[in-house]
Amino acid sequence: MPEGSPSGWRSPDSPKLPSTMRPTIRMRLTLLYGGMFLIAGVLLLTIIYMLAAEALRNTGSGLRITDGYGLRFSSDVCPAVEQAQTFGQFNSIVESCLDTQRNAALTALLHRSLVALLGLAVIAFAFGYAMAGRVLSPLGQITRTARRVAGTDLSRRIELDGPDDELKELADTFDEMLERLERAFTAQQRFVGNASHELRTPLAINRTLLEVHLSDPGAPVELQQLGKTLLATNERSEQLVEGLLLLARSDNQIIERKPVDLAEVASQAIDQARAEADGKGVEIRGDCEEAVVQGNGVLLERIALNLVQNAIRYNVPGDGWVQVDSGMQHGQAFLVVANTGPVVPAYEIDNLFEPFRRLRTERTGSDKGVGLGLSITRSVARAHGGTVVATPRPDGGLEVRCTLPVR
Repeated sequence: MPEGSPSGWRSPDSPKLPSTMRPTIRMRLTLLYGGMFLIAGVLLLTIIYMLAAEALRNTGSGLRITDGYGLRFSSDVCPAVEQAQTFGQFNSIVESCLDTQRNAALTALLHRSLVALLGLAVIAFAFGYAMAGRVLSPLGQITRTARRVAGTDLSRRIELDGPDDELKELADTFDEMLERLERAFTAQQRFVGNASHELRTPLAINRTLLEVHLSDPGAPVELQQLGKTLLATNERSEQLVEGLLLLARSDNQIIERKPVDLAEVASQAIDQARAEADGKGVEIRGDCEEAVVQGNGVLLERIALNLVQNAIRYNVPGDGWVQVDSGMQHGQAFLVVANTGPVVPAYEIDNLFEPFRRLRTERTGSDKGVGLGLSITRSVARAHGGTVVATPRPDGGLEVRCTLPVR
């Protein structure tokens, strides 16, 4: 079972709606602007309709023919007046025609107003969408910068231009936070790097002195045994220092990138770990297909070697196996290392990628490594824009998948 597990590991995300269907702020503002316009338009239309109805209702009121001699009437709009025999019939027919004309005018007014309101509502929604996009464009800039920063590139800044409003205040606050974070991370990496470099010299001196004493054939057996123990401890400390250096360096983005084939990297890792696997009775199997990525070859070799060595050391002695695969899937390169071994509880996965952490143990009290293997793997993968995910196998052991972008 491997030494650590990725703090970069996450459980599968729940399904998300497509971006066009999500209730974004821009869509909500558009609906708000358009909805307010629509409500105002409906109120205005109602008032206009009521005023027009009142005005038409008073048109022609009190118009009556009460007397006359030999009058004859005709109308294209109200032809029934020609059939009037008395003034009463004429007045009744005229009143009915006026009511019909009022209703027709109000209906036409209502229909045309609704059509106009609908057209203006479409224009209002489009205008609201455009204005919301313009108002929210600074938020888009903040979001894009935050996404770049999520890739551990803390040198990015928003540097928002424009009026000194709430959005600019938010962007400036975010820039100040990034500045503090960058200083903190830089100081931490500098401290680890300097401390590791300072420790290299005395460790190298200790190793030399121990090797000189061990090379003396006349040294007592007890002294030689003690020297071997101290030499093993010193070698372990050197591995820890080298691991800390690599961990501090791999937390940064990779600037210089070259084509690296993960199949070749995996094959080299298998060759380097073959002797250790044979000594433990662990079979190494491989199905490595070409998977070329842009990155640092030395660091990518460290990923493969760490995963293979962990899979060998945390395995079933004498009857275990390690499967190493590489290839392309969904436009990304992958390297998968699976192994037999003890059953790993799912809740322990997060701890495995923490420095100096192992399953049910902590720190460096083991001969299987210094507890930095999977932490370095995760950091190197992140520096290349990739991810590392560990999944427990039902029969025991782990399957660790490293996914890297091709470009």
